[in-house]
Amino acid sequence: MKTIRIGSGAGYAGDRIEPAVELMEKGNLDYIAFECLAERTIAIAQEEKLKNPEKGYNNLLENRMENVLPLCSEKHIKIITNMGAANPYAAVRAIKRIAEEKGITGLKIAAVLGDDIFDSIDKYMNYNILELGEKLKTLEGKIVSANAYLGVDGIVEALRNGADIIVTGRVADPALFLAPIIYEFGWDINDYNLIGKGIMTGHLLECAAQVCGGYFADPGYKDVPDAWNVGFPIAEVSENGDVVITKVEGTGGLVSTATCKEQIIYEIHDPSAYITPDAIADFTKITMEQVGKDRVLIKGATGREKTETLKVSVGYMDCFIGEGEISYGGSGAYERAKLAGEIVKKRLDYIDADIEELRIDYIGLNSLYKDYISDSMINDRIQLSEVRLRVSGRTKDRKNAELIANEVEALYTNGPSGGGGAMKSVKQIGSIASIFVPRNDIKIEVVYEEV
Repeated sequence: MKTIRIGSGAGYAGDRIEPAVELMEKGNLDYIAFECLAERTIAIAQEEKLKNPEKGYNNLLENRMENVLPLCSEKHIKIITNMGAANPYAAVRAIKRIAEEKGITGLKIAAVLGDDIFDSIDKYMNYNILELGEKLKTLEGKIVSANAYLGVDGIVEALRNGADIIVTGRVADPALFLAPIIYEFGWDINDYNLIGKGIMTGHLLECAAQVCGGYFADPGYKDVPDAWNVGFPIAEVSENGDVVITKVEGTGGLVSTATCKEQIIYEIHDPSAYITPDAIADFTKITMEQVGKDRVLIKGATGREKTETLKVSVGYMDCFIGEGEISYGGSGAYERAKLAGEIVKKRLDYIDADIEELRIDYIGLNSLYKDYISDSMINDRIQLSEVRLRVSGRTKDRKNAELIANEVEALYTNGPSGGGGAMKSVKQIGSIASIFVPRNDIKIEVVYEEV
């Protein structure tokens, strides 16, 4: 039975490059996919594109391509990535430039377009926002991006037309891996049981090191060898959809049924109905078997017909966050930090700062769980020898956010005693809302460059 080998070269926008290079050097790969696009990432990229029409793609794209283009050419490994973010065609031109500078020829580079529907967002203003239960028009004037989650169609088209490197914008994460499987095995895109198996493989690979023990590690409970050098995963995919997840021999981390189980339920609201643009996958009948060191055989996923709508992530400018931190140490550290927080709160009331929401946290004490849970974990706060105060607030404008940050910094000289290591920041926050739009509204286009 025919098999192909697909590697995962990145699990998020800023991921490491060394494990990807090692995969390409030693993994005997046919394909490698770089998954680098989160929900908010594309909204940020859209802002960059507005400032410079030649930007808007992943800011590590050039660095990654400097490292992997020679291996792509030498070992004939096809690259698929969503590093195009808000500007896939500009990313393709950047890759072409790097290839020309390195004297690399014989590569066909494709950009998959069509996910960006920002120019037509006005027609969806009466659509419901999934998260807020309101109409999209409540965000009118704040929207900076709108990108539909595409499936495999554009990527498969590019592969059929001989592309060696394929750059997309917003596609569903598993689609980066599912597309080459469909292409290589000639799967019918309407055979949803097969498509469900391919989605399973994509979901296992999409977060890179996570399935190799990265996010699994918990010392003394779930130990992971050489976590500093954790490898990235390889999928050995069979024509019938069965897959073995493994990694390059000698790299850190581990691939076990436990690491694979944790990854398969990652970000899955309903394992019986994982909705993607290409099918609704069902993971409830999956089986896993350890078939060797760092080798897990996984089978049993199924699927059913895809939906008539596609999810669209709408990026909008939401608010400003003003934030300040300062540390207290030694005897009475907690009491001094507590007093400092009270001082900041009263000062903000005194100067009439316009704050929508204010948080006062003690990092390491209650910043994750707040007081109800934290009180049961730490019986005597008086015994704490070091406490870091964090005060943060949500505001409508930058000016009021700055007031929060400044009041924390002012604790340096205005007390209580012993405060040190103060920092402050003000950030404009982009948020994401989601709507469903008719699938037929989305028009996919693939454009090509060659070197």
